[in-house]
Order: sequence, then structure tokens, then C-alpha cells
Amino acid sequence: MIRAGLFLIAFQFIALVAPLAAEPTYGERLGWKPEDRVLIIHCDDVGMSLANNEGAAEALDYGLVTSVSVMMPCPWVPGWLPYMKEHPDTDMGLHLTLTSEYDAYRWGPLAGKNQVPGLTDEHGCLPDNVTLVKKNATPDEVELEIRAQLDRALTMGLPVSHMDSHMGTLFEPEFIERYAKVGIEKQIPILMVPRAGEIAKKVWEGGLPVLDHVHSESYNWKTTDIDEKVGHYVDAIKNLKPGITYMIIHCTKPNDVIGVINGHRDFLYGDYQALIDPRTKKAIEEEGIILTTMKELKARRDKVGKN
Repeated sequence: MIRAGLFLIAFQFIALVAPLAAEPTYGERLGWKPEDRVLIIHCDDVGMSLANNEGAAEALDYGLVTSVSVMMPCPWVPGWLPYMKEHPDTDMGLHLTLTSEYDAYRWGPLAGKNQVPGLTDEHGCLPDNVTLVKKNATPDEVELEIRAQLDRALTMGLPVSHMDSHMGTLFEPEFIERYAKVGIEKQIPILMVPRAGEIAKKVWEGGLPVLDHVHSESYNWKTTDIDEKVGHYVDAIKNLKPGITYMIIHCTKPNDVIGVINGHRDFLYGDYQALIDPRTKKAIEEEGIILTTMKELKARRDKVGKN
């Protein structure tokens, strides 16, 4: 009887965990094989400065960076237009920006101070940290600013293949529903992963793709040694899990000005150098990593339909 009871308990345990183990990745839902490791190498902060624009352009041209997003309130967005005119099929999204975090290089909300006072500091700029946005801005103001940034991109003739969030502000509980709302309404994919829970399910059911993993560790690789930086990327590539991974990077190309803007954070230059390095490319090829874009995810999501 004891043995039979233990067998029954074991059977019940297997029955409980089996559905979890069998849950398909979003990569599988979008048509890839269960074992496939699909990767978007995504460059943030385009439009922030000339250094960001040049680094992103060279990394895109090299072929490892597959996607970028633009900070629409920033001064160097017009400087990105020539690249997009020459490369109109670029997977370009919006790095929705609700903060202005540098001391001497600032930008304000595109909706205007009168429309979004909670997103404006004493200088008329966006707040310099996420905590201030959470404290002072309302969800209505945040949604208005999202729409203003999208409107400016479309007015400038920029294609918008997706949206994500600068400094993660829009993933805060106060704002994430508005972020998802605009994405679903406009049918523009957004950066979204399963750990967002019901919001992620809502995004999928709303016709947009969902990612399986986000890799954002590169910002913590604070080294100026390019060999060490490449080593970090190679290790990360080798350890990718099945499903779709969104790897966030910052391709800043060094120049005479960027150090003044970002406080001489020279370690950021390593992303740019590593993503045009043949050793990184070799690791992707040897590991059989499938590179993709947010555009392809949306096309696959459309094909899947309501499944």
C-alpha cells in the first residue's frame, strides 16, 4: 500500500509538472523549432548623439546588429535620417524616452510642457531619473508622450517596426498598461517578455509577438579591454537558451564629444567594437544562432493568427 501510495503521489507530481515542461516557447509559437536559439541583437540610444548614430550604423552594416531604436526627443535624430534613406528596410523602432539623465546635455518632452507637466522638470526637460517619473507623471501624461514620440517619427518619415523603453521606465507597474495599449492599438510590436504575466498574454492575444528572454547584462561589463568584452559576448552567445532572446547593447563610437556627455564611460565603446569583431561573428555562426528582427517576429505573428 505504501509503495502504491508513493507511486500515486509520483504520478500526480508528474501530471502537475508535465504541462509546465511542455509549454512551448514563443519562438516555437512563431514557427521555429523547440531547440532553436533565435537572437535579436538590439542597439539602443540611436539619435542621442553623433557617436551613437555612427556606432549603430557601422554595427548594422557589419551585420550582427539586427535592430535599433531611436530616442525621438534627442537632438541627433535628424542626423539619423540619411542612414534610413539609404537603408529603408532597417529594423528601426522607438526607444520611448521619458527621462533626460545627463547633466549638461538635456531634452524635453515632445508633447510639450503644458500637456505633460508631470514629465517636465524645473528646466523644462524630462526628469533625470525613473523615480521622478513615477512620482510626478500620470499614466495619461505618459501615454500622451508615447503618442507624441510616435507621431514625430512618422512625421519625419521614419518607419517604426517596434517600440521599447529607455531606462525601462515603461515597465513600471504604473505605466506598462499604457505602453501595451498603444502597441496593440497601432499594431506595433513592443519589447515584452513572459514574466510580465497577464500583460504579456494580453499583448500576444492582441496580435503582437512576445519574446522569451531579454539579455541586458552588457551594461555591467565595465571593461575597456576589447578582448575581455568580446569574451563576454562569446560566452553569452554560447549560453543562449532556446526561444527568442532580445540582446540589448549600446554601440557608441568614440569621438571628442561623447565622453563629455556620458561622463567618460569608456566601457560603453566596447559594445561597438565587439559587434564589429569577427570573433563575435564566428561564435554566432558556430553556435548555429538564428539572427532575426522585430519585423520578422511581427510577420510570423500575423501568420500564426489567433493560435
